Amino acid sequence: MSVAIEKALNSGSNGSQLIEQVQQLRDAREQLRAEIGKIIVGQQDVVDLLLLGLLCRGHVLLHGVPGLGKTLMARTLARTLDLKFKRVQFTPDLMPSDITGTDVIEEHEGGGGHRLKFVPGPVFTNFLLADEINRTPPKTQAALLQAMQEHEVSVGSTTYTLDPPFFVVATQNPIEMEGTYPLPEAQVDRFMFNVRVRYPTVQEEAAIVRGTTGTDQPQLSSVMATEDLLKLQEIVRAVPVSDDVILYAARLVGATRPVRDVRGVSGIEAITKYVTYGASPRASQALVLAGKARAVLEGRYHVDFADIRALAHPVLRHRLVLNFHGRADNVDADHVIDMLLAAVKEESR
Repeated sequence: MSVAIEKALNSGSNGSQLIEQVQQLRDAREQLRAEIGKIIVGQQDVVDLLLLGLLCRGHVLLHGVPGLGKTLMARTLARTLDLKFKRVQFTPDLMPSDITGTDVIEEHEGGGGHRLKFVPGPVFTNFLLADEINRTPPKTQAALLQAMQEHEVSVGSTTYTLDPPFFVVATQNPIEMEGTYPLPEAQVDRFMFNVRVRYPTVQEEAAIVRGTTGTDQPQLSSVMATEDLLKLQEIVRAVPVSDDVILYAARLVGATRPVRDVRGVSGIEAITKYVTYGASPRASQALVLAGKARAVLEGRYHVDFADIRALAHPVLRHRLVLNFHGRADNVDADHVIDMLLAAVKEESR
């Protein structure tokens, strides 16, 4: 049992209490899976990554064609966690103030002049669903940048703080589809995970049809309160991680950058040939923090190399900017990450 974990808990819990809290987190995950399973068929990996992002205080980008249940998954997760939920449908005519809020002129009661009153936008919530975020121009997409990073919103000369927890789930259609705008790199980098939502199997699709074309309406139950979620977020951050694992995450991320030596890993052909820009240190932070959450959910009190490797694709795929060679050779970010995982070896001192 790590002393670091106990010190990190503001409640001053002892070792037995900590074990109980971690077990509660694991139980909560199973309850979440069961509740979400009443509505969502399959997509278990997607649901797990949504939960990891929430526990890490990160944000998640769901990428897939329309009709795969991306919006329904986000809404269902919010309902099972009893979080204040708001949804914004991103459209080409959406303005930044439609998201953040704006100052309006209000007349004093009984007359006597006017005053400015701030009307909060939908970003003032716990769980924000940015639906089809790439259907609005970059100017409006950027309205979320400050909120996602600093958990603040500036309107005019006043800055407003968002209440924790603040979790953004954005859905994105493939960029090749008509009427979409590419997300700026700065916007994409704010997302902890980029999760690919796949087509269901034949059996899963049959179950979806059976469950959605009848009269039964599943009833969801709340699994945990907001206060419990905030405490679990603290527990995740207190999980210890060895220097070897941190160095492995840093070497893996560093190897994504062209013309860069990373402790003996240099000249990886896939990087020098296909990648224009690699991942920033924010990717290393995301790998280690997500590894902590994954370890705790599996009942471990330390992060292993396997945790980093398991999370490499959702953490890195949206942070690699490929060049025209990649498009010409039909190579995507996932193929490059596979080559990186094969080239960058684990090292223990």
